Amino acid sequence: MTDIILYAAPGSCSRVPCIALEEIGLPFDYRPVVFMQGEHKSPDYKKLNPKGKVPCLVIDGEPLTENVAILSYLNTRFPDAALLPPTANELERMRQLADLCFCSATLHPLVTRIRMPRFFASTEAARSVFDTGCEAMREYFQLIENRLATGPWWYGDSWSAMDGYLYWVFWRVDGAGFPTADYPRFSDHARRLEQRPAVQRALAREQAAQAGLEAKGLAFKPPPLPDA
Repeated sequence: MTDIILYAAPGSCSRVPCIALEEIGLPFDYRPVVFMQGEHKSPDYKKLNPKGKVPCLVIDGEPLTENVAILSYLNTRFPDAALLPPTANELERMRQLADLCFCSATLHPLVTRIRMPRFFASTEAARSVFDTGCEAMREYFQLIENRLATGPWWYGDSWSAMDGYLYWVFWRVDGAGFPTADYPRFSDHARRLEQRPAVQRALAREQAAQAGLEAKGLAFKPPPLPDA
């Protein structure tokens, strides 16, 4: 039996591999990393992930970090789950990798600037960071909106782990002041994602972990954005 542990934090991008693991359907242990106690910087955790971040996936005792690597590995290790569409050649496979990198290297940094601008600037400058992040994100949300005009999912008729990644991006900026309503196809994509049983199970894991943190006064809350 495969021993799988996902070190995660509610609301973080660790939701992405959590969804993928739920789609695979194997049992796994969801272990919240308590940021408010500095657990992500503890010596024990940094033995697994020296970068001190989540997610960290441990399979049969071997750790793996970074969502692009985790999703690619899970797709190869568990092909029956069809986390990514089959490819005919190396170029197609690299294009899939580029899609995942689009989420991790282009969208994710903007998500953080929109959701937590005070991590990047003083209180006085945080509004400028937020506004600049939103302006830059609009171009990419429109790219996704246009892509979804050709089918219900990123790869047309077939759901993939890429859709799970895009869902986290949408969810993270929705309600943070970014105008997601301007992108109806992407909004519909997110709502349909939330109807998938695997996504509902992943969200239930997060909600249980969040409730546990809140009960102990250890839930992380981003500082509020200054008024415009």
